[in-house]
Amino acid sequence: MHATCGFVFYAIFLTYSNCFLGNASKFNNETDRSALQAIKDAISLDPNGVLNSWNNSLPYCQWQGVSCSSKHRQRVTVLDLSSQGLVGRVPAHIGNLSFLRIILLHNNSFHGEIPPEIGKLLRLRIIWLGNNSFQGEVPRNLTSCANLRQINFIDNNLTGKIPDELSLIPNLAALGLGQNNFKGKIPPSLGNISSLFLLSLEEVSLEGNIPKDLGRLMRMEYLALGSNNLTGNIPSSFYNLSRLTTLSLPNNQLKGNLPADIGFSLPNLQHLGLGMNQFTGVIPSSLSNASQLQLISFTDNRFSGSIPEELGRLANLSWIGLSGNVLGTRSGNDLSFITYLTNCTKLERLFVGGNLLKGPLPEAIANLSTQMKYLSLGINQITGTIPRGIGNLVNLNLLDMQYLLLFGSIPTGIGNVQKLLQLYIRGNQLEGQIPPSLGNLTALYDLQLSQNNLSGAIPPNLGYCQKLLRLDLSVNDIDGFIPATVFGLPSIVSINLSHNYITGTLSPNNKMSGAVPSTLGSCLSLETICMNDNSFEETIPETLSNLRGLNELDLSHNNLSGMIPESLGRLPFLQILNVSFNDLNGEVPQTGFFTNASVISLTGNRKLCGGIAQLKLPGCTVPHSNERGRSLSPKVMAPLIVLAVCLVLFAGFFILRYKRRKSAENPASSSLNNPFIKISYHELLQATDGFSNDKLIGSGSYGSVYKGILHESQSPIAVKVFNLHHRGASKSFISECKALRNIRHRNLLKIISVCAGVDYQGNDFKAVIYEFMTRGSLESWLHPQQIADDEHDLNRSLNLVERLNIAIDVASALEYLHCHCQLPIVHGDIKPSNVLLDDDMVAHVGDFGLAKVLSKVSTSVQNDQSSSDFIKGLVGYVAPEYGMGEGASIQGDVYSFGILLLEIFTARRPTDDMFQGDMNLHNFIRMSLPGRLMDIVDPKLIHEKDTIGRSVSDCLAAVLRTGLSCSMEMPKDRMEIKNVVRELHKVKEAYERKGNDGAEQFK
Repeated sequence: MHATCGFVFYAIFLTYSNCFLGNASKFNNETDRSALQAIKDAISLDPNGVLNSWNNSLPYCQWQGVSCSSKHRQRVTVLDLSSQGLVGRVPAHIGNLSFLRIILLHNNSFHGEIPPEIGKLLRLRIIWLGNNSFQGEVPRNLTSCANLRQINFIDNNLTGKIPDELSLIPNLAALGLGQNNFKGKIPPSLGNISSLFLLSLEEVSLEGNIPKDLGRLMRMEYLALGSNNLTGNIPSSFYNLSRLTTLSLPNNQLKGNLPADIGFSLPNLQHLGLGMNQFTGVIPSSLSNASQLQLISFTDNRFSGSIPEELGRLANLSWIGLSGNVLGTRSGNDLSFITYLTNCTKLERLFVGGNLLKGPLPEAIANLSTQMKYLSLGINQITGTIPRGIGNLVNLNLLDMQYLLLFGSIPTGIGNVQKLLQLYIRGNQLEGQIPPSLGNLTALYDLQLSQNNLSGAIPPNLGYCQKLLRLDLSVNDIDGFIPATVFGLPSIVSINLSHNYITGTLSPNNKMSGAVPSTLGSCLSLETICMNDNSFEETIPETLSNLRGLNELDLSHNNLSGMIPESLGRLPFLQILNVSFNDLNGEVPQTGFFTNASVISLTGNRKLCGGIAQLKLPGCTVPHSNERGRSLSPKVMAPLIVLAVCLVLFAGFFILRYKRRKSAENPASSSLNNPFIKISYHELLQATDGFSNDKLIGSGSYGSVYKGILHESQSPIAVKVFNLHHRGASKSFISECKALRNIRHRNLLKIISVCAGVDYQGNDFKAVIYEFMTRGSLESWLHPQQIADDEHDLNRSLNLVERLNIAIDVASALEYLHCHCQLPIVHGDIKPSNVLLDDDMVAHVGDFGLAKVLSKVSTSVQNDQSSSDFIKGLVGYVAPEYGMGEGASIQGDVYSFGILLLEIFTARRPTDDMFQGDMNLHNFIRMSLPGRLMDIVDPKLIHEKDTIGRSVSDCLAAVLRTGLSCSMEMPKDRMEIKNVVRELHKVKEAYERKGNDGAEQFK
């Protein structure tokens, strides 16, 4: 077809050439010149001056970036303006360059739409527009360019769907559309482009299954579909693409096992990237047959079993990424594969952290390729010592051995790894001193040695690590003084020396003292200082106020004295100041951040006074004098002091007696005065098998919920882990803690504890631990067919009485929150997935991540709340007024409950596809009552009509009318929650009497 179209076009040109023979050259040359001039005029910025040559003093064929054909009277065939930093648009005039074969405009800042006039360029073979800001859709008339071989539109802002018409370009070999904003699914029609050898559709928001039709592209060598929302399995037809060198499918939701013979069916593989999916099963040992393999990345999946020793046969292997799986056999010999990897002389990256690997760390690790740059083994069950030969890996940039079971000392040979940038050995059982040879690591920027048994002093040689950003030596047995060299590091951002036995430091004059080093003030990049739980003395240095970027200062649990420097209040970014449990005295400043009590912790400093009222410190007083200016005499003061002491003791006695009496009257409330049990990150990691996907029982906007078993008590728990990368997750955690701190009700989910700190990678970690609800969520009972794990779950259902009880439980919880708390609480996210059921099918309302504690007895939050504080919730359950900017209100909760109530008895989601435009769940039910009652209720309830009679239909109608009253559009028209509770109890009592007399109440 390519030859035919070219011949036809050339024949037409020859037919008409005689008519224009006299002036053809002038006309055609002028057409190209005008088109190029229009392109120049559409470019608003030319930082490299590439268009300076585009002027009348030179023939346009000599303009920079322009190439012409000598066969066709100097017509433009190539336009190459790539990587010039150009800003502007591509005008429609480009379609007049009718002999153009190659367009290279990639790596610039072109914007606007891709002109459809490009479809006129019938000779076009290559068009590269990647890494620009083009908008709009892919021109569908590119199908006219029958000679087109390569399309590269990667990394733009293109929208719409991927056109099916692209499959009509007969000779297309490379199609790159990745990193755009397309929607929809991968067109199966792409499987018709038999000449395609490269397809890049990464990061374009595609969804659905991968079409099996792509398995017909027998010439395919490079296939990249990563970072989308693709689901299902890899089509079996893919394993027929024997020419594949790159198969890249990471960051999707793909699942299934890899075939055992994958290495035989895809023998030419060089890059296999399947990370961040849901693949299971073992890693096939047949991969060793793909002898050209350079990269294997299976990170963050569910692969299990052993790591094949056969990988050691892959001579070209440079990257192995297996972290974040459940690899391990519990045999105690899971590290044997490392010995075989010593044959891989090109290996640069080995990531196997975050698995269940068990066994001793082999000495052979020191014999891995000297090309190794990244070695990550952390968070496994690896024992033994750090090999003395670790210094052989001279090109290492990262060494991660954190949270293993290593003992012994840190070998001095580690100082030979002078290219090391990150060293993580925290969370082990290492002993001995920190080797001074670490000072040889002059490129090091992150040093984490915390949570070991290291002792001795901090070596002054660390001061040679002039690029150090983070230093964490906390939770060890380090003593002695702090070298001044360490606190003179110009780049240091975070210092954590907490929980040691440090007693002194070198001050600027090199004399021993017990003070916090004033040299800290010269570390202008510091953001975090944690030196709590040591033995520092003297005062807080004024020089700390020089640290303008400081956001956390923790000096708690030391022996500091003196006043808190008022100059600290001027630090613009300080978020945490903890100086609790020292011997500080004097007046607390009232300027700058000292006016925000939530960022200051002063507990345990009995001599502090003043400050803002929220700190609740005693006032600062001066010695009293009488009218004559003389101090009160001891004879007068003594009786006053005795009287005051007696009054305090007397009051304390009655307060204690009162509290004991109240505790005896209400044992439950007494137990609640005790603090939550303390649960560490390590305990949660154990309880949930490393937050295994097998333990995942739910996920939402701000986090995931895991089932766990506390090892000591063997108690089941539910752990809600917040995804702190998601905007608003931290705020949701705080909201949940605030809301649940002082509320208790049988129908509210019981909070056991909270955990806020860092995980084993040093990332912030926040979780709330709840009592585990064995019967799951109401969602799983109302819609079992969509989330059931087995046939038993699929057939579960709720009878009418159970539904009534659940509705009453949820309404009772809301009544408590709205009417019986000290300040009304708006839940803000009432929906089936947030209603949990215990063994007795009692409902408990959970997930207070969007809750609002109203500042006064009011129906809504104050008007000064920002729009970002308004309730978000789930579409369908959210009150209409929230969409118009109204603040959180108890009427909003009533609306959500009304929708929930309708869903409980109809099993119809408010987000069902049937609800479009003005038709919603409320209106659908309102129009169906009373005549079509049995058409709208859950079919699982209809059979009860035959056995119980009219009371069932009367009960259902009454409940649905209550739901309608709660979900009225205007807040003022909705029922009050206390009336809802009373009405539902009334319905239940009448139903249980099973008689027409009771049913008459509902008419």
